[in-house]
Amino acid sequence: MNRLADSLSPYLRQHADNPVDWWPWGDEPFAEARRRDVPVLVSIGYATCHWCHVMARESFSDPQVATVLNERFVSVKVDREEHPEVDSAYMTAAGAFTQGLGWPLTIFATPDGATFFASTYSPPVATGGHPSFRQVLDAVWDAWTNRRVQVDETATRLTAALKAAAEETAAAPAARVDLAAVVLELQRYEDTEHGGFGGAPKFPVAPALLGLQRVAASASVGREVRDAAESLARRTLDAMAASPLRDPIDGGFFRYGTRRDWSEPHYERMLYDNAQLLRAYAELGDKVTAEGVVRFLHRVLRVDGGMLASAQDSESVLGGVRDEGGYYRLGEAERAGEQAPAIDAKVLTGWNGLAISALAVAGRRFGRDEWLGHARAVADGLLERHVLVDGLVRASLDGEPSSAVATLEDYGSLALALLELGLATGEVRYAVAGRDLLDRIIDSGPSGPGFRVPGGGDPTLRSQGRELPIDPGEGASPSGVTLAARAALVAYSLTGDRVYRDVAEAAVRPLADVVRTRPLSMGGALEATAQLDDVPRELIVVSEDRDGDLVATARNADPSIVVALVTSAQAEAFASAGFDLFSDRAGRSEPTAYLCEDRVCRLPITDGARLASLLSGSPRD
Repeated sequence: MNRLADSLSPYLRQHADNPVDWWPWGDEPFAEARRRDVPVLVSIGYATCHWCHVMARESFSDPQVATVLNERFVSVKVDREEHPEVDSAYMTAAGAFTQGLGWPLTIFATPDGATFFASTYSPPVATGGHPSFRQVLDAVWDAWTNRRVQVDETATRLTAALKAAAEETAAAPAARVDLAAVVLELQRYEDTEHGGFGGAPKFPVAPALLGLQRVAASASVGREVRDAAESLARRTLDAMAASPLRDPIDGGFFRYGTRRDWSEPHYERMLYDNAQLLRAYAELGDKVTAEGVVRFLHRVLRVDGGMLASAQDSESVLGGVRDEGGYYRLGEAERAGEQAPAIDAKVLTGWNGLAISALAVAGRRFGRDEWLGHARAVADGLLERHVLVDGLVRASLDGEPSSAVATLEDYGSLALALLELGLATGEVRYAVAGRDLLDRIIDSGPSGPGFRVPGGGDPTLRSQGRELPIDPGEGASPSGVTLAARAALVAYSLTGDRVYRDVAEAAVRPLADVVRTRPLSMGGALEATAQLDDVPRELIVVSEDRDGDLVATARNADPSIVVALVTSAQAEAFASAGFDLFSDRAGRSEPTAYLCEDRVCRLPITDGARLASLLSGSPRD
């Protein structure tokens, strides 16, 4: 029975013709496993994952392997991008069995959903000490049939350990982070020869770079720490821009390099990486690299409705032969005669939110109104198709919404993006929409302020009692917790409503210990921490001319400042919509800037040189 052919996920559709009797994620496969009293195999990946493609060809397309799977297991396919909560829950469990976590992720679970074994890619033939996939299946089946008590005990112990760890994380005490110590720790990880952090494989770790850039603009640390943070981020970004990780033709960045010098990339190009790197290069002032990333986003990833696709594949067919990365090794003229690698056209709300933020920041920074136009197009597409009266759509394909529930990442990312787009364009409708999304996830209940996803998380995980508390885990992209906290801090600057600052503090302060001990994998939390530690600073420029001296100066304000570029009429609209920072900012006959600290503003500024002097001679020193 083909249950995947009509799936929204391109990843699941890629497996629709396998001889494996796949089930999509949900309650039904677990009920079937209970009926048959067999284990559940949960295979997690994504459409542009190279090793997922390899394992699909080697194992899941093999009729003999499929026979074993169909007779002994209930097999479930999960798109990690469509169901990030499922991926996160099982990835956490998999850490008990393998240190080399990644995708494809293969989970073996009881019919109640409890993990008792996990692995990643398995070859078709045992090699290099790694068992074949068939050997893994045979071993799991032997354990299930002959050592069932041990299997159940393993699953029970792991479930209890994961629950205890989650409760410990949720109950972590609020604390402050020593940002100087974090910067020093990140310096220790630096590859001083090739740039970046660690050895091979080498990832961009964009959240950590953005966190460093935010620390470099922080008033809560001294000049030496700020300079160290700025230099470390700049060295890494410069090295990546000049490396094989960046496509010199389309301008986008590949997912990671397999070598220390960034060479031999894994050639899939992800929206979340490129969105964050666009923002980082904009903050750096690197217009050339930023232009390349915008070109990639607009020309390659743009899909129907103005929104952005999730990724571009690494594989292409050249001369009738499948080649991983071959297309990207061609010159511009040679590419013109070849079919480009496939796009995963699935639209993800959270990742599109990252792109809106990046385009808004870069468009404002470089005075590129067409980039702001790209950001508007993405935002308008999401507002029309993904923002519903009762919640958000997590994912869609060709206008069809996924049944997957939206996550805190979706709410926090889009709320922040819409607030930043409203400030960059002066269009209050975006800021209002962003504030409304933020208000939906703030819970001011008796246990104290916090963020909650309307309607709860994944229903299957919840029914099994395996739903994790709000996951602060990060890595290649910021968590929903830190995105929501950053949005709340912007909303506080604009409204003065203390609820926003209180909920951000309640969310971020308990992350202090993991930021201190694992800063490279907690970059989003580092950025939110630096933002929270600073006295809020705001800059409003009211001008009918978007090219005047005041506007030009404001474009280069550092990341610690909430910047708004508005006309007089737009300032009035913001004030009328409840953004009190804009009250009494309209009506002057000449362009005027208002520079504020925690919403207490200096006298109006009408001279660009004076504003530049105030911004460069900030109270940090």
